[in-house]
Amino acid sequence: MELASYSDFAVRLVNTEEPARGTDTLTSVEDIRALFGASTQLARRATEADLTRFRAVRARLRAVFTAADEGEGGRAVDLLNSLLLEFPVSPQVSGHDFLDEEGRPRWHMHLAEHPSNATAGYAATAAMGLAFHLTGFGVDRLGLCQAAPCRNAYLDTSTNRSRRYCSDRCATRANVAAYRARKRLETERSASTGRSAETSHETVPSTDR
Repeated sequence: MELASYSDFAVRLVNTEEPARGTDTLTSVEDIRALFGASTQLARRATEADLTRFRAVRARLRAVFTAADEGEGGRAVDLLNSLLLEFPVSPQVSGHDFLDEEGRPRWHMHLAEHPSNATAGYAATAAMGLAFHLTGFGVDRLGLCQAAPCRNAYLDTSTNRSRRYCSDRCATRANVAAYRARKRLETERSASTGRSAETSHETVPSTDR
């Protein structure tokens, strides 16, 4: 697995919950196993006990994204460092699953976990992936969707640091809402201007006796 893909572990876990909507899709062992994707070995070790642990890690990862989104880079790094200390990994050179045209391994960095349970393995991968993304692109590349009430986490890889939404769907929804808000404001201003014009043309009652 390439290092760049490890950061997706953090996003996937954080986005299993939408606090503003009161929804949580992390409710079973199967939900946990689905988060691992191709990493089936650790996924098979997931148990009911991991549900509570996964939710605790999720809250801590969301706190990292929230701090970054609020411009508190130092706090985001401190929160991430606490996860890295608690869930360490060992970097290794690997060539599995990646072969070139001649059948030779395409060597790449791999994070070898030595977890006591599925949560520890997932948390280690997610934290390290997020750390690589943060140091490679900047803390301001960690964001929360601006299309309320979504607030899903995302990783900004745009060339001009312009991403504000977690998906095209949320971007479209926000743009439509902004357009409608502008049209309402224009209508209100037009109505207000019309009322002012009518008032200015009213006959002022005479005060002559």
